[in-house]
Amino acid sequence: MPAPYYLPINYPQYQQPYQPAQPQQNQPQNNNLLWVQGESAAKAYPVAPNNSVLLLDSESSVMYIKTTDNSGIPQPLRIFDYTERTQNTAHNAPEPQESVVTREEFEKLKEDVTRLIKCVRKPNVNTRDNKE
Repeated sequence: MPAPYYLPINYPQYQQPYQPAQPQQNQPQNNNLLWVQGESAAKAYPVAPNNSVLLLDSESSVMYIKTTDNSGIPQPLRIFDYTERTQNTAHNAPEPQESVVTREEFEKLKEDVTRLIKCVRKPNVNTRDNKE
């Protein structure tokens, strides 16, 4: 009976073939922002069925939202203009409205309502029941 064949401990059983390192392509980091050049490029941008993408225009301060339905047919392109908001710029706070009532106006209204309530509660002497 032949003796079993053993490999030495340091002998690698499988060596991967030499693969030279592939050079890194110099792609600018886009932070997951999709840039297009104009509205026509936004309309031509491919979108998977039943999805939406936000596309930023590299030529102007415009952004597009392109949406497709279940069958991949694009919906009308939504177009937005954007501007940078600086710290000195106030937020779009609503303008104060003229519906604020002063204390004097409130007190006058309160007196008027109180007078009306008293008039309604007073029995009227000239009613039909009292004429008999």
